[in-house]
Amino acid sequence: MTSLVYINGEHGLVKSAFEAVTYAKKLGGDVIVVSSGKSADLGKLGEYGATKVLVDSSLEKIDAQQVTRLVAAAAEQVGAEVIVFSHDLVAKAVAPRLSVRLKAGLVSGATSLPDTANGFSVKVNVFSGKAFGSVSVKTAKKIISLLPNSIQPELNGSACPVEEFAGHAGEASIKILEVKIPEGNIPLPEAELVVSAGRGLKGPENWGMVEDLAKALGAATACSRPVADIGWRPHHEHVGQTGVAIRPNLYIAAGISGAIQHLAGVNGSKVIVVINTDAEAPFFKAADYGVLGDAFEVLPKLTEAVKKFKASH
Repeated sequence: MTSLVYINGEHGLVKSAFEAVTYAKKLGGDVIVVSSGKSADLGKLGEYGATKVLVDSSLEKIDAQQVTRLVAAAAEQVGAEVIVFSHDLVAKAVAPRLSVRLKAGLVSGATSLPDTANGFSVKVNVFSGKAFGSVSVKTAKKIISLLPNSIQPELNGSACPVEEFAGHAGEASIKILEVKIPEGNIPLPEAELVVSAGRGLKGPENWGMVEDLAKALGAATACSRPVADIGWRPHHEHVGQTGVAIRPNLYIAAGISGAIQHLAGVNGSKVIVVINTDAEAPFFKAADYGVLGDAFEVLPKLTEAVKKFKASH
């Protein structure tokens, strides 16, 4: 079996790329990567199981229709039976188009490897992460978009060759005037540790304690929607149903009540820690650990404890 993995190489490799290649390798058989935009480190994907990387470096900006044609051409050339994406904005736009073009069944937001004991079924989150569903795919070609942080990247080989590939993607249907890359050391979708806060911090001038804890942990910072809407924090830090959906190993939320819209974007977190003065805050029901206390007192003490722990190890 041959699997094809799509990677956006425009801005370099990120963790989700290694996850997608690892996932494809675990399916068995050869793993070929097709990339739009050329990054200097694409050959590194071979260390996670890729046999080779095909690059169409003519696609400098992402256009969903062009990427669809590129991936379809690569899938035909290598005879791919399974096509794997990371479940990001590009996959959400491209995978459904590709599904129609190739007459391939699509599993959107997979959280595990397929069960092939009786057919081909893949587990997904349903009802905003409140339950799991199993999607059975019966088509000859299959498309899977993998939720970030669903599988741990694993080294499985050495650097692989990178070859230029003419994807015949055609003309772009949209004109991209500008691309803004969110600032910060750790992009939220890639973060394994996240420290987030809401209106309980009372103002943007108090965000230093959130950033101090994040720095001590090596975590990304995030916020609730009201905080982004009133301009305390940039919109790219907004996590929730209408913001960025994240699945970190640890999510610390201070001064956030836990409305259902916020929970929908963070309930895939492996461990949730909630800090709030309101014992009736809905977030406590979803939390693995709850701290009933004032964030202004708890966050500095938590930061101090993390620093002390790191200094002694």
